[in-house]
Amino acid sequence: MKQVFHKFGAVSMAFLVLFTTMSFTVNMHYCGEMLVDYSFTQHVKTCGMDVQTSSESCDSSTTKDSCCNDKQLVVEGEDNLKLSFENLSLQQQTFVASFVYSYINLFQVVEEKNDSFSYYSPPYLIKDISVLHQTFLI
Repeated sequence: MKQVFHKFGAVSMAFLVLFTTMSFTVNMHYCGEMLVDYSFTQHVKTCGMDVQTSSESCDSSTTKDSCCNDKQLVVEGEDNLKLSFENLSLQQQTFVASFVYSYINLFQVVEEKNDSFSYYSPPYLIKDISVLHQTFLI
């Protein structure tokens, strides 16, 4: 159960980073108040009621206002994700350094070796007491 929770947390954090750094644009075409078309990837299709201006005489022709409207929604993602260690204050640097040092020391195995018996020789065995009393540890 713990591994499933860790995998779910890792995947959700990866998607969170992905969606916060992703930029996208939505193009929309309105005809009056009604949304005609929208697109995430390319230009939108128009409804065909756009005013066509002729390139022959731009001065003499009067242009009508079109009822159509194009809108573009731009969502910018976060670009500056890498924080440098130099931008931190002295207190923050001290905290990070002490945290890393204490965290690394949690996983070091400290072996305590008891060498007190190495300086003394074992007592001489006069009689084997376990054989004498017939008591054996199995």
